[in-house]
Amino acid sequence: MEVFLQQLINGITLGSIYGLIAIGYTMVFGIIGMVNFAHGDVFMVSSFIAVITFLVLVTWLGVGSIAVVLLICLIVAMVLTSVWNWTIERVAYRPLRGSFRLAPLISAIGMSIALSNFVQVAQGPRNKPVPPMLKDVITLVPSETYAVTISYKQIMIWVVTAVLLAGFWYLVQKTPLGRAQRACEQDRKMASLLGIDVDRTISLTFVMGAALAAVAGVMYMVYYGVVSFSDGFTPGVKAFTAAVLGGIGSLPGAVIGGLLIGLIEVFWSAYFTIDYKDVAAFSILVVVLIFMPQGILGKPEVEKV
Repeated sequence: MEVFLQQLINGITLGSIYGLIAIGYTMVFGIIGMVNFAHGDVFMVSSFIAVITFLVLVTWLGVGSIAVVLLICLIVAMVLTSVWNWTIERVAYRPLRGSFRLAPLISAIGMSIALSNFVQVAQGPRNKPVPPMLKDVITLVPSETYAVTISYKQIMIWVVTAVLLAGFWYLVQKTPLGRAQRACEQDRKMASLLGIDVDRTISLTFVMGAALAAVAGVMYMVYYGVVSFSDGFTPGVKAFTAAVLGGIGSLPGAVIGGLLIGLIEVFWSAYFTIDYKDVAAFSILVVVLIFMPQGILGKPEVEKV
């Protein structure tokens, strides 16, 4: 029972990170119907920005407060990553929006490769570690053999994910920008005729997705304490899987899908073998899509005639 509880805590933490990345996928796909395969590498770039900012603040400027350092890292990562993703949308995606459907997909894959190789050349192929942060833990079930604990950084990841999910759900459902996004999702041409700036709405959606990816990048850096140029691919694919599993186009579905993928990974690694944890996660996706093609909270696609 102790092992189950501990792995449950670990799985929710990992799934929260996947969920934050998955929201970016589902927001972009919901509006323009394109899978932004560079989103995972945007997440990776944000983690490197956070690491560089952390080292500058701690090593060069001598800032001693971890809370201040993390807040500054979060702000810098969100701003720079948002600018980066806005540029990607303007340069790589917008010119191809009216072309055949495979063109933006090929451009997204090319941008993903370009970002990964750029970081590899700029920062080197080795892992970049940071000093451990928020090492204190709370013992939930004391035991001499296997104590169940939860760390402060895990609590922080849970709280940040819950707050951001609630905030972005409110933004999409209750604000003028959210109404514009939902209008573009239903019919971009009609939204444009009604006076909505479609290009601006799509650009802001990319900015919002990048900001969420930046938060996930900072949480990833804090949780694991190391980043690598290859970190964009695997978490990105799993986050996309989470978005599809939860129902792409649904913000709560993206987080639920992320939690499920995280829990499947962690429990499979604990009770079976770590070598096949990815196979288990993707197998669950296949089973769900066979019986629920729209995902858990997704809506069936209505064909316009």
